[in-house]
Amino acid sequence: MTWYFNDIAVEEMPEGCVGFVYLITNTTNNRKYIGKKLAQFSRSKPPLKGKKNRRRTKVESDWRDYYGSNDELNQDVQTLGPDKFKREILYYCENKAQLSYIEAREQFNHKVLESDQYYNGHIRVRVHGKGIINKQLNG
Repeated sequence: MTWYFNDIAVEEMPEGCVGFVYLITNTTNNRKYIGKKLAQFSRSKPPLKGKKNRRRTKVESDWRDYYGSNDELNQDVQTLGPDKFKREILYYCENKAQLSYIEAREQFNHKVLESDQYYNGHIRVRVHGKGIINKQLNG
């Protein structure tokens, strides 16, 4: 299944995008999940011969096939099939602080822990204001 942003299918991440905040909706019962996903992972390789520092590279994450980290959601995807779920990107983020902040903000705004309409079972957030202050955040 495909990710959508403003009802347009997403094939590639925009330039400068570190990750995105998303909404996954089970179309059979309208249950939802709000989460975040990194667009790239950092990988370390052993140092070259005669060197001490590890080599760090960026590789694309598994965002294309990702359905969230919630066990109940993933069980429903396996049982019902991916075609019963709509995956929407709500926000593209340019740094990890922004990514964590917007995910938590959306989870609190939608009161995901107060309703059985959401798969979310917890909200974990740790955000440093330096990545947020003086940034224009949508919403």
